[in-house]
Amino acid sequence: MNVTDSPSDKTILIVEDDVMLRDILIEKVSLNGFKTIGAEDGEEGLRLALEKKPDLVLLDIMLPKMDGITVLKKLRASPEKDLPVFILTNSQPDDYITTEVAELEPTYYLIKANLQLEDLMNKIRETLNLI
Repeated sequence: MNVTDSPSDKTILIVEDDVMLRDILIEKVSLNGFKTIGAEDGEEGLRLALEKKPDLVLLDIMLPKMDGITVLKKLRASPEKDLPVFILTNSQPDDYITTEVAELEPTYYLIKANLQLEDLMNKIRETLNLI
């Protein structure tokens, strides 16, 4: 970690259509010192990822307007192709989702029902080399 690196230098984009969960994630990430941007659908999430160039994206799969898999495909085909993306979903990995998502190389595939917020924060800090 560089001496100048700190969570406050990093921005996390949270793309989640469940308002309550999005607010919880924004609060938890913010309380850990990161800047946050929230998006409620896939189109907005993709636009913000390309415009704001966050350091990491938390991305739901089941989203209105554009699903998370499509968002991830478009990100991987963009100049932001190396952006760390954590898939957050309630969908259990089936053959289709697992294969499709794996090909897009998300940093993590996390099941919301099993998600512990402190574990999520540790994965974020680790991915951004803040540990």
